[in-house]
Amino acid sequence: MACAAFPTLTLSLLRPRGLEGGQATRASPWPLLAGLDSRNQPTDLSEVSSRRNFDRKSWSRRAIRAEFPPEEREPMVPPYNVLITGSTKGIGYALAKEFLRAGDNVLICSRSDERVESAVQNLKEEYGEQHVWGTVCDVRVGKDVKELVAFAREKMKYVDIWINNAGSNAYSYKPLAETSDEDLMEVVTTNTLGLMICCREAINLMLSQPRGGHIFNIDGAGSDGRPTPRFAAYGATKRSVVHLTKSLQAELQMQDVKNVLVHNLSPGMVTTDLLMSGATTKQAKFFINILAEPPEVVAEYLVRSVRSVPTSGNQKPTYIRFLTGLKAYSQIFSRIAFGARRNRHLIED
Repeated sequence: MACAAFPTLTLSLLRPRGLEGGQATRASPWPLLAGLDSRNQPTDLSEVSSRRNFDRKSWSRRAIRAEFPPEEREPMVPPYNVLITGSTKGIGYALAKEFLRAGDNVLICSRSDERVESAVQNLKEEYGEQHVWGTVCDVRVGKDVKELVAFAREKMKYVDIWINNAGSNAYSYKPLAETSDEDLMEVVTTNTLGLMICCREAINLMLSQPRGGHIFNIDGAGSDGRPTPRFAAYGATKRSVVHLTKSLQAELQMQDVKNVLVHNLSPGMVTTDLLMSGATTKQAKFFINILAEPPEVVAEYLVRSVRSVPTSGNQKPTYIRFLTGLKAYSQIFSRIAFGARRNRHLIED
């Protein structure tokens, strides 16, 4: 789940300078603009690997599994089979609902058996028994994720889209010096170890499927390396998300795998419990009112964008962003110039 920082507003920095490479440059003064794109289209990440001269033939000989030859591949057509981690509440649950609304089949999971049971029941009542399944899974535990894959194979046969949404900031907003060992372990093992385990199992699953598949890793504040005061551990783990995505895509390209792709997905600021629990200052309320949107609004855009990737036959990794740099600057300007978006979600002091 995404979380954003609440920086100090400096009027002199409101003039955005050039944006390059599809990502906000260091001209951006706010950590909450981490990874924002000035454009409304996905960013092509394929140059990450193309700039390197990999010995692909050598790597392919060492690869544990080879991709299916072209004549054995299956086309990927809707309705899609979608697996979403951390999907019994917040943006994960909203994504599940939106995929179901689009006619897809969805498998949800979380650590809580009670939340899984409740979410599945609600979704089945709204979208039908035959389109949604749920199971308990702690993404920090390899055995759990392997069982999640087995469950997905049993219920859906294959997975077209795997979204790694599970994340945590331990609902803790305080300086690192005051953060407990337990909270640090919760954040790091969920956001970093859990993501790595899920990516490993998702890649192995999709390599075994003639149709391949698409993996989307959700980023958050800190993903572009900007500071995230009061939740430094969270920001550090989200910085690693983008690096991991690039590394996995490079590994797949080195093996000449073309039908398994790893992408980044950025929901921006979403009014979930994770974000709102940190809205304790005037500054935090200011930026939440300006930039944050309800989960269902964000999910509608993201699902439409995610579904367009396999539909278009795209074979390049993408970075899909809801809150682009241009949109963020425009909304901040509107607030300062015209008082727009005041008290949208929270009453400001």
